[in-house]
Amino acid sequence: MNVSTAFALGRVSNLPTVWSNALAAIVLGGGSLVAARTGAALLGLSLLYVAGMFLNDAFDREFDRRFRPERPIPSGRTTARAVFTAGFVQLALGACVLAACGALAAATGVALAAVIVLYDAWHKGNPASPALMGACRMLAYLCAAAAVVQSVPDAVWLAALVCFSYLIGLTYIAKQETLQRIGNLWPLAFLAAPIVYGAALSPGRPLVAAITLALLLWVGVFVLRLLRLGRPAIPRTVVSLIAGISLLDAMFAAAWNAPAVAALAVLAFALTLALQRWVAGT
Repeated sequence: MNVSTAFALGRVSNLPTVWSNALAAIVLGGGSLVAARTGAALLGLSLLYVAGMFLNDAFDREFDRRFRPERPIPSGRTTARAVFTAGFVQLALGACVLAACGALAAATGVALAAVIVLYDAWHKGNPASPALMGACRMLAYLCAAAAVVQSVPDAVWLAALVCFSYLIGLTYIAKQETLQRIGNLWPLAFLAAPIVYGAALSPGRPLVAAITLALLLWVGVFVLRLLRLGRPAIPRTVVSLIAGISLLDAMFAAAWNAPAVAALAVLAFALTLALQRWVAGT
């Protein structure tokens, strides 16, 4: 496969959201961003993310032949065997990079790799798949903290659970794209978890309040657009909410008195949106 095909398979436009996840978790855990293990955490999580995207296409190849024939495998730009091989190699490399950071990082890395494969192999027709996707992002926070801090403090767990909730709502929206009509709307309430978190920590913290408001407006605009337009609005809503993951990280960092990391997370948000114009985010 050529580079453009690999980028499309890996949805590399969304990688900045993985990096902001890691930076936020490290800061919340009390770790140093200049530590060598920070680079290892970023590399390991990037490999696991891209591996998961590769395997998603490989497992979904028959579905994509019917509904997304433009994807790399059904369009003939690569083969399922090549994608499976590349995906599992990257998965192993990512887990090994994290394992080099210690026993806890190894355990969380293996857990993340296992959940990634479980989601990719069993997300079609599985009503629990939004929770599996949420678990992937939750474990990304735990991996980063485990790699750099060698523990997972309560603040990291809480942020991970907030992102877990957000991903349930986001993934539920994504699952509606191939249905005849949008199903129940109550799972969209999971998207409110970061707003509740930010509102609770906003008093006396203007930066937290500003980022929380920005996140509320960002999510609100696309949810309202989805409710008004229905299925045609789903692709744009999904990629926009994926970019919004970095706004969550900016909020977490601001709440932990790390304005520089909050600024990096906002930059990751903007970078994700820019890259999605080049490489499709879904």
